[in-house]
Amino acid sequence: MKIVPDTSAVIDGRVSERVEEGTYAGADILVPEAVVSELESQANDGRDTGWDGLSELQRLAEFADEGEISLQYLGRRPTSDETKGAREGDIDALIRDFAAEHDATLLTSDSVQAEIAKAKNLSVEYVDAVVRGSGGLIIEQFFDDQTMSVHLKTDTKPKAKRGDVGDMHYRIIDEEVTGESTMREWADDIVNSARASPDGFIELSEPGMNIVQFRDYRIAIARPPFADGIEITAVRPIVKTDLDDYEFADELRDRLAERQRGVLIAGSPGAGKSTFAQAVAEFLNNSDYAVKTMEKPRDLQVGPEITQYTALAGDMAKTADSLLLVRPDYTIYDEVRKTKDFSVFADMRLAGVGMVGVVHATRAIDALQRLVGRVELGMIPQVVDTVVYIEAGQVHTVYDVTTQVKVPEGLAAEDLARPVIQVRDFETSTPKFEIYTFNRQVVTVPLGDGGEKSETGVSRLARQEIEREIRSIARGHVDVELKNQNRAVVYVDDDDISYVIGKGGGRISDVEERLGIEIDVRTHDENPSNKAPGVGGSGGSGGSGGSPSGTNAEPSGGLVVTPEITSRHVIIRMDGHVGETVEVRADDQYLFTATVGRGGDIQVSRGSAIADELENAIDRKMQITVVPA
Repeated sequence: MKIVPDTSAVIDGRVSERVEEGTYAGADILVPEAVVSELESQANDGRDTGWDGLSELQRLAEFADEGEISLQYLGRRPTSDETKGAREGDIDALIRDFAAEHDATLLTSDSVQAEIAKAKNLSVEYVDAVVRGSGGLIIEQFFDDQTMSVHLKTDTKPKAKRGDVGDMHYRIIDEEVTGESTMREWADDIVNSARASPDGFIELSEPGMNIVQFRDYRIAIARPPFADGIEITAVRPIVKTDLDDYEFADELRDRLAERQRGVLIAGSPGAGKSTFAQAVAEFLNNSDYAVKTMEKPRDLQVGPEITQYTALAGDMAKTADSLLLVRPDYTIYDEVRKTKDFSVFADMRLAGVGMVGVVHATRAIDALQRLVGRVELGMIPQVVDTVVYIEAGQVHTVYDVTTQVKVPEGLAAEDLARPVIQVRDFETSTPKFEIYTFNRQVVTVPLGDGGEKSETGVSRLARQEIEREIRSIARGHVDVELKNQNRAVVYVDDDDISYVIGKGGGRISDVEERLGIEIDVRTHDENPSNKAPGVGGSGGSGGSGGSPSGTNAEPSGGLVVTPEITSRHVIIRMDGHVGETVEVRADDQYLFTATVGRGGDIQVSRGSAIADELENAIDRKMQITVVPA
C-alpha cells in the first residue's frame, strides 16, 4: 500500500493516527518534498500549523525506525513562484501529480483537494479536518460588565481597563504572572477558534501578528520577533448607545437627515468615538439611508442590515471603488489616519456619498487641520462640513464648517480678501477659527468672542512675517511693532535705514505690496521700548571703567552686551578680553560658552541652534550678559 499524504493530512496528524490503529501497518509512506517545503515555510512564519506538521513527520520517522512503516521523502521542492502561488493551489497540484506518478493513494483533509483528485480519477482517502481550538474564547474569563479591554503578556500579571466610558482605569486583575506556555496556549486557541467558529474570523494574519474578530471582541495577538514576547490585547465595547443619549441629538439628527454630509467624529483614544459612530450608523440606517462601513479591523457593533467592508486586497482605495458600485447613501469610515485614508474619504465625499469618519484628535479643530495639506484648502468644506468632538463618552463640541470670500478677521484692507474657511460653534454660530492662506502659508487662526482675534492670532502671524521679510534685507537687529491692522513700524540699525528703504523707497514698497500692510522704517533709538540700559542706544565706546565696546559693567561682575546681527553672524564685541573663555547668558539664563577670538569678539553663525537661541533672547528684550567661565 502506497500512501501520499498532503500538507493538511500531515498537519492534522492523520498519518500517525492510522499507523497507530493498524490501518497503515506495513504501508509505504511517500512524503513529497513539496509538503516539507510548505511546513517549513509555515514554521518559519511562526505558524503553529507548520510546527504541528513537523512534529507529525518526526513521529512517522519513529514508526519507520520501529519497522511499522516504510518512509521516503521524494519529489522536488517547489520553486519560489510555486510557493508564492500556494494559496492558488500550485503546491496542491504538485502533490496530486506526485501521487499519480507513484500510483499511490492521496490522503487529505482538504475537501477541495479531495474533490479535484477524484475529478482526475486519482485514488483518494478523505478524512475530516481536525477542529482546532476550544470553539469559545478562553480569555473571556477576564472580562466583566465594566471591562473594556484585557492586556496579557508573557511574564507579566494580567491587566485590564475597567470603569465607565471616559473614566477607565488600567489595573492588575490577577496577581499570578502568566508564563510563556500559557500565553502560547491562549494565543493558539484564539486563532484556531476564530478559524473554526462561525462567530469569528481572522482579520489580519502576518508573521508575528494576528488580528482576530470573535463575536464583539477584537483581539490583537503579537509574537516574537515582531514583539519582544507574546502579547494578547482584547477589546470590546462596554456600552451601545442611541443618538438620543447625546447632547444636540435633535439638531444632529436634523443635520444628518437633511442631506448627505461630510462628518468627522474626533476624540482621544477611549473617548467613545466608535460608540458614537455606531449610534450615528444605526440612526441613518433607520432613516431610510443605505449605510455601509469601511473598517480595518471590523469592530463596529452595528445591525445586520449594515454591511461592514474591510480593505480589499489590503487597500481601502479598492474598497471605495467597490462601494461606489454598491451606491451607499452614507459610509462610516473607521479609522481615518493616514494621508491615503483622507484621500479616499475626500474622493468618496466629492462623489456624492455621505461620509462619517472617525479620527484621533486631542481638540476638535485638530481633526479639521489633519485635512490641511491632504485636501485642497478650498475643497475642505465640501469634504467636511461638520466636526463632532467626543470627550468622556459625550458630545463636547460640534463645529459647522463653511467657506466665504472675505477679508480675514484682524485684517482690514479690501484687497486682502480671499477664500476663508470659517469654523463656527454649532450651538451658538459664534466663529471660533478661520483657516486661510497668508503669504503662501496655510494658517489656522483662533478667534475670540464676536470674531475678534486673540493675542496669538493674526497680529502674531503678521509680525512674524514682517520680521522675516525685513531680516532678509537688514544686516543688523530688527524689531517690529504693529500699530493697527494696516500699519507697522520696523526698527533697524542706523546704517540699515537706507538699505531697507531702498532707492526711492522701492525695496520697502515691494515688501508692503507682498504683505499688504504699510510699513514705517525707523532706528532703534526711536523705539520707546528700547531705552533699557545696555539695549539699543549708541553703544559705541561703552560705559565707564574701561568696559569694552558695546558693553556696560554690571555690579555682579558680568558685562551687559549689545550683540550685533549681520547677514551671516551674531557678533558680541569683547575688546580687551582676547583668549578668555566666557559664558553668554540671557536674563542670567545660560545660553552657551565661547572663547573670545583674536579680533576681540565672539561670532556665532546665523542659522545655528545657538544663534537662534541668542536671537530669540534679543527679540524678547532679554538682557544679554557675559561672565567669566
